[in-house]
Amino acid sequence: MHEVRRQWRVRREFTIAKWAGAAGFAVIAVVLLAVDRRGMLLCAGGALLLGGFAVRDTLAPVRLAADDLGLTVVTGMAARHLVPWRDVTHIRVARNARYGLRWDMLEIETEENLHIFSSHELGAPCVSVAEELFRLRPA
Repeated sequence: MHEVRRQWRVRREFTIAKWAGAAGFAVIAVVLLAVDRRGMLLCAGGALLLGGFAVRDTLAPVRLAADDLGLTVVTGMAARHLVPWRDVTHIRVARNARYGLRWDMLEIETEENLHIFSSHELGAPCVSVAEELFRLRPA
């Protein structure tokens, strides 16, 4: 049996914040039910959206794991997919800037798929995750 050498997961603080935000929007939606239908719908939508993200964080907190066989990535809501090292064609960090904000995304490319992770999903800076993946990757 192979041993997981490293894994990256969503930080608990973010998951808790998403649950709290969903609950807050739900409470506001209930309060607005009799007063403001549009506001209620907006808050209910916000509660559902944040709740969906919180459910995904709860069901699949580990977004990326590396071992001797390859990478295990989360796809969809909580499905896990093993990507053998031989199928990984590129590992890179895409740097983005828009509206005065800057952020990085870790991109793991195979012949058929592109798996993209944010630093929030990984609980670590994308650059350091990419560097560690290069070190873990068999020669």
